[in-house]
Amino acid sequence: MKRALVCGAGGFIGGHLVKKLKREGYWVRGVDIKPHEFAPTQADEFLLLDLREPENCKAALTLGNGTFDEVYQLAADMGGMGFISVAECEVLRNNALINVHMAHTAAEMGVPRYFFSSSVCVYRDMEPDEPPLTEDDAIPAEPDNEYGWEKLYAERVAMAYGRRYPVKVRIARFENCYGPEGTWNGGREKAPAAICRKVAQAEDGGIIEVWGDGTAIRVFTYVDDLVDGIYTLMQSDLEGPVNLGSDERVTVADLVRTVIDASGKRLKVKYVPGPMGVHARNFSKARIRSLGWEAKVSLKEGIAHTYRWIEEQTKAVHRVV
Repeated sequence: MKRALVCGAGGFIGGHLVKKLKREGYWVRGVDIKPHEFAPTQADEFLLLDLREPENCKAALTLGNGTFDEVYQLAADMGGMGFISVAECEVLRNNALINVHMAHTAAEMGVPRYFFSSSVCVYRDMEPDEPPLTEDDAIPAEPDNEYGWEKLYAERVAMAYGRRYPVKVRIARFENCYGPEGTWNGGREKAPAAICRKVAQAEDGGIIEVWGDGTAIRVFTYVDDLVDGIYTLMQSDLEGPVNLGSDERVTVADLVRTVIDASGKRLKVKYVPGPMGVHARNFSKARIRSLGWEAKVSLKEGIAHTYRWIEEQTKAVHRVV
């Protein structure tokens, strides 16, 4: 039985990754600074550890008999644009500490395979009609925010340890991920969850407010597709950063309409000033497709699942209040 460590197992993607690895027959240890907010962990063992501290990275990686076969580093201080735009220092400091200490400790302790979760935030802003950027186009660098700058640096750290030590490093640059069991309120939620919440809480015939003007172009990837991509990449021989996401490009206005359609409500949309990030995203998926992976869940299907889950959360909160 293979043994895997999932750092960030108390988070949205990490929690789903633990489930994926258990389905694949792994013994899994999850580690996070907090337990999962919405679902009981399926990890065989779960440790509450602050991975900004090097001694906690060592504790996370220590097994009584040998080393982990695979380490998945997804732990990060992050959120949607509302959080990233106001927490630059926290994002830079906390994530740099986690990523430097984890890469160093895993390499020193002889981990054979190490996965790092990066982000398409490493890329520059784009115009809507630009052709897809490849992984090499992240350099020369011009990320739109400090979260992207730290991710780019952490990629370099992981690859440097991969050259110095006998550890196979795999890096995926995630596109915007959504699905059930993710943060949906409190300021750290991403756009799909935020819009689902607003629609779920709105009265039929009412109005919801959305940041920006609706024209920004994004790719939204359903969480089941993303964790399948993570696993596929980790088992492969594909070195270097890999763009991981759907090919279904939509505007924010398209996303809003998809959520409203899923709700069955009649709502008006008012676009208001607010953090909106880059104008457009468009990235080549040729590298991950070379492994036979592609996203299977359409935005319409994924939003239907996600909306139902968030609607139930809002009702549960209302019942408690």
